[in-house]
Order: sequence, then structure tokens, then C-alpha cells
Amino acid sequence: MRPWAQIRETHSGVVVLLGDHAFKLKKPVDLGFLDFTTREARRAVCLEEVELNRRLAPDVYEGVADVLGPDGELCEHLVVMRRMPEERRLSVLVRSGQPVEAHLRQVARMVASMHSRARHGPQIDEQGGREALWSRWTASLNQVRALPDVILGVEVLQEIERLTLRFLDGREHLFAARVEEGRIVDGHGDLLAEDIFCLDDGPRILDCLEFDERLRFLDGLDDAAFLAMDLERLGAPQAGEMFLNWYAEFSGDPSPPSLWHHYVAYRAFVRAKVACLRHCQGDSDAVWEARELAKLTVRHLRAGAVHLILVGGTPGTGKSTLAAAVADRLGHTLLSSDRVRKELAGIAPGQPAPAPFGEGVYHTEHTERTYGELLSRAGRLLRHGEPVVLDASWIDAGHRAAAEEVARNTSSDLVALRCTASPRVVAERLAFRTGGISDADQAIAATMAERAAPWPDAVEIDTGTSPEQSLERALAAIHPPPGTAARRFRRPRMEPG
Repeated sequence: MRPWAQIRETHSGVVVLLGDHAFKLKKPVDLGFLDFTTREARRAVCLEEVELNRRLAPDVYEGVADVLGPDGELCEHLVVMRRMPEERRLSVLVRSGQPVEAHLRQVARMVASMHSRARHGPQIDEQGGREALWSRWTASLNQVRALPDVILGVEVLQEIERLTLRFLDGREHLFAARVEEGRIVDGHGDLLAEDIFCLDDGPRILDCLEFDERLRFLDGLDDAAFLAMDLERLGAPQAGEMFLNWYAEFSGDPSPPSLWHHYVAYRAFVRAKVACLRHCQGDSDAVWEARELAKLTVRHLRAGAVHLILVGGTPGTGKSTLAAAVADRLGHTLLSSDRVRKELAGIAPGQPAPAPFGEGVYHTEHTERTYGELLSRAGRLLRHGEPVVLDASWIDAGHRAAAEEVARNTSSDLVALRCTASPRVVAERLAFRTGGISDADQAIAATMAERAAPWPDAVEIDTGTSPEQSLERALAAIHPPPGTAARRFRRPRMEPG
């Protein structure tokens, strides 16, 4: 049976739970980021809270009540709400291991629908741009560094800052496109599992940010990522991933997984910062929470790093097979020099176009055009947060230098993989190869091997082993263990044929 009366207090208000209702009182405080010191300000924020939260819980927020003194004078204002059952909080359901998939699908639909109806405009767009996000990251990092006890560790903060700024530096086109597409909205701003109630007739989503509208002006994906982060924090990362997938489906948002990871990391670090502040205020439990949230931040920043992966080797060494396997496993875009070469020549990918080395479509001039177009396409994708796998021989040092320049200009991590195999394996593959795009034979392979410039920076992948072993070695090179420096949500992609 529900307790008849309870009182709960936060830094800015008091909630009285009485029978079937909840009454929220704003404290007359000035905390810097909010100022409720006048009754007029408290009334205004109460009205704003009711109006905003009715977007996702219209039958919960009943209105604003006036509190009268003994002589009938108006002295305060309260938000009046239906009382929600504690046992139906999404956070309670997740912690107890109850199924929540159906509820999360409904929540994703509700949030996407709210975003589709949300306000737009230059003032809102400004808060969702790259510069605003950069400023928020920097401010949070500086706040944590300025605390007397840096419980997250200097190295952890340095890695978070490095990964964050590297992603933001190369993604100007991505964030500009998000603004252009109308993805920046007046959203919820504080989407936590604790404030979502899963009722029989559908979810109720409460407690959006009402005291500072700038905190609600954000990318819709950023808004949704808040809940994905919170679900992972509660021990349900798969539920968080499913929620983001459903949100993307209902909102029609084709954003790259790298952006998903970045926003989840941002939300995790904001929570980590709050836990650090609580630790400095004497909360002994906050240390563990802050460090776990910092680990979550780093994990998603690493997963969201944008890679340019070169998979090279002479014909018959298995480079195209490995490149396709890497792209499929990681959900990266795959671009093939053989496909681009024939496209530029007006030849269908599957149409044979054999010619001696350096002639026909393999003439030096056409090869230069091919690599130029390959890297141009890669650069556009990288700037929009899409990691790329480039399948080509890469025997020319000049082509590799051009790829390095693309990686530098897009702040992307370059990984070079050189495929090798024994002469017997190569000869067998070339002799019995059918149905591929490449026209190279054993004579061309031999000539290319003689002319290949040394590639000392590449990780050698022996493809004479099982395909799975080759793939695992390649993946280890792309995502090395923590602490190993690289050169600087899974969705398979393939360049249209």
C-alpha cells in the first residue's frame, strides 16, 4: 500500500507526496545557474514546468496552485501533479531485471514525436552547434580539474580531452549538417530512467529542465543519448543501444554511430562531474560513481573515434576480402579502388577490362584519378563522422602520403594494414578467382610486387591463415588495447554499386 505522506528535498525544491498527488515547492534560492529568490520567479518557473512537461505527460501535470496565508494573502505557488507509483519507475524495473523493451520502444516513439513538434530557430540552433558543444565539454573538464581532489586522475582527464577535441575538430561539416537538417530542438534536457514511469497505458516522462531553456536546446540525438547513457549506467547497455536504434528509426535520423557514442560520452561525463562535486561536498559514495562514469565516457569516446583504414597489398593477398570483413564487422563504409576505377571509366563493376600493367584503365593517369577520387570521397565521409575502409593496393608511397593528409585534415585516426600471403597461396587465388571486380593476373601481381614501395608503418596481416584469424588481427590493430597509441553502434554500410 502506498505511504500516505512523504517529503523529499532537492537543492532547489521540496516535493510533498500526499495521497494520490505530489506538490512541488520551489526554494527561494540563488544557485548561480538558477535564481528563485522572488515569488514572481518561482511562479514563472512553476508555470513553465507544467507547460513543458505536458508535452510528454499531459495527464500528470495538473497545474499550478496558489498557496494562501492565514489572512488570505498570496504567499507561494505549487506545481500539482498526479502521484506516480514508485515501483513503476523505469530505473526500478531495470535494476530488478524486469523486461523493459516494450516500454523503451514507446518512450523512443514519444521522444521522437516531441522532437518533431519542437520549436526551432537560430537561438536554438546555436546551442546545438559544434562550438557550443566544445564550450560545454571544455567548461566541464575545467570544472573537474579545478576541484581540490581530482579523483578521476590526470591521465584519464587528458585522454577524455584528447579524444573529445579530436572528434570535434574534424567534424565541422557533420554538426553544420545537423543544424541544416533541423535536428536541433527544444527538447527534454534531463532524460533519466528515474523520471520515467512505465504504466499499463503507456509511459509518462517527467521532470524536463525548465529553469534554463538553453539546456533544453540541443541535438535530438543528444537528448536521447542521455537515457541511453543512464541505462548503461544502470547495467543495461543493450537496452540503451536498442533505445537509440528505435529513436533513430522513429525520428528518421541517419546519424553516424560515432555521433551516438560522442553524445553518450558527453552525458556520462556531465554525470561524472556532478559526482565529483558531490564528493567534494562530503558524499563518500560519489568517488566510485564518478570513476565508473569516467570509464563509460572513455569507452564511448574510443568507440566513436573516426578511423581511416587503409587495407592494401598486391593482387591475390586477400586485401579485398579482409577489407570487406573489417567494414562489415565495424559497420564502416567500404570504398574500393577497383570499383571506383571502373566507375570513372564508365565500366560496370562486374565487366572485365583486362589490360597489361600501366595500360587501359590501369594507365598511370587513370590510376591517379582513381586514388584522387577515392580519397576525396573518403574525406567527405570522415568529415561527417563516418569511418572509412579503403580497399586498394597502396603500393605507391605518394598515394599513402595523400591518405595521411586526408586523415590529418579530418582529425581521423589512420590505420594501415598490409595483406600478405605465401607465393603458393597467391598463385592459387589468382588462378581460380572468379566473379571479382579486379582484372589482375599473375603477371600484373608480380610487376606490382616488384614496384611496391616499402611500407614500414603498416601492420602486416597474413591472410594465409583462417579468415577469422586475419580479421581478429586486423581489428586488434584498429582498436589497440588501452594505452597503445594509434596513428593518428554497428550499422554495415557499402558504397552504392
